[in-house]
Amino acid sequence: MMEPKSASEELPALYRAVLDRVAELEAAKERDLANRVRSEATQIYSRAWDDRARRELLALLRRSGSSDPGLPVTGRGLRRRTPSAA
Repeated sequence: MMEPKSASEELPALYRAVLDRVAELEAAKERDLANRVRSEATQIYSRAWDDRARRELLALLRRSGSSDPGLPVTGRGLRRRTPSAA
């Protein structure tokens, strides 16, 4: 049985997901929102890498309107994204 990932193991992927969302916002000309999301994510990411930071990054992704941020559905592991056939 695999052990669940710790918050510190998940944070880099969550932060990357936030930065991807920031890029989407910038592409949609939502620069003010993109700047606020980036700023908040940087503040969260630069603190302790703990469960609180993980929860806050997940909440930030949800609030910023990410439709598929790779959020965990259950447990603590991140759901892996599957490549889309675009």
